[in-house]
Amino acid sequence: MRPNRILLSAVLLLLGLVVQVSVLGRLQLPGATPDLLMLVVVGLALVYGPTGGCLAGFAAGLLTDVAPPSDHAIGRYALVLCLVGYAAGLLRPEAGRQRSALSALMVVAVAAVVSTGLYASVGALVGDTAARHVGLAGLVFSALLYDVLLAPFVVPAVMLLARRFERGVSGAETEDPGGSGLGSLARYKTTRESSPMPTSQRKKRSLGLARRP
Repeated sequence: MRPNRILLSAVLLLLGLVVQVSVLGRLQLPGATPDLLMLVVVGLALVYGPTGGCLAGFAAGLLTDVAPPSDHAIGRYALVLCLVGYAAGLLRPEAGRQRSALSALMVVAVAAVVSTGLYASVGALVGDTAARHVGLAGLVFSALLYDVLLAPFVVPAVMLLARRFERGVSGAETEDPGGSGLGSLARYKTTRESSPMPTSQRKKRSLGLARRP
């Protein structure tokens, strides 16, 4: 990933982690907890593609694994969000096209169901049977409901920030890196040279040169 993408992703993921742990994790909602980090990963993946989504998902999952009050094995949610970010990145729209709000909600809905199911499946492989006691169907339904309700406030904002930050950095790279103004001077000279001199002015100059001794 580019340095500007890494910087923006790190800021958004850290901010999402703080809100996830300090606010959403304390709501005591029935069923699952709204997954803000998963929404951030989906938004970044829809802009950066599968590679960026995979890396952002791995980082987000690893932060969730080590952040208190984590009660599962480290790397479990990193694997889940890594796969979700990669899959969401494959659905990135082509250059110049914008994904509609409905299609983005569909991506979030599928990601919510898949991430919850994968998390429970990986937990069953390592001996965690908490999902069986709570009820996998209830967890999937509540995760789907919470994430879809929260998505319109998170995913478009993340995508907008990622696109604007990408355009801002790419525009700055086209300027003269040393700030010497040589780029502007070159553009000025090119404009001056490309504009032809009027015929009347050329005749006056030639007559003036001819009159000189």
